[in-house]
Amino acid sequence: MEKELYDVKICEEDMVIPTYEVGEPNKNPIFSEKRVYQGSSGKVYPYPVIEKIYDEKVDKTYRAVIFENQYIRVTVLPELGGRIYRALDKTNDYDFVYYN
Repeated sequence: MEKELYDVKICEEDMVIPTYEVGEPNKNPIFSEKRVYQGSSGKVYPYPVIEKIYDEKVDKTYRAVIFENQYIRVTVLPELGGRIYRALDKTNDYDFVYYN
């Protein structure tokens, strides 16, 4: 069995993304289960509750980490908790993770 070697690239770059800013998190943790919205549980502790989202978009620069080989290109945003921002199948130019 023959083994082929493929190039895998990892790079970091700054990416400007239009963003709706959020307000400060509530200082006091919320334990109440009576905050039910669309069938979701009101249990949010230990995560902070942020109740303010601003109406205007601002261009914000994020650090992006890009993983790429001959088949796919995946862009991850560490500042947003390691979320996958884009995942592209290079063989057919198809975004297999929703990309806006």
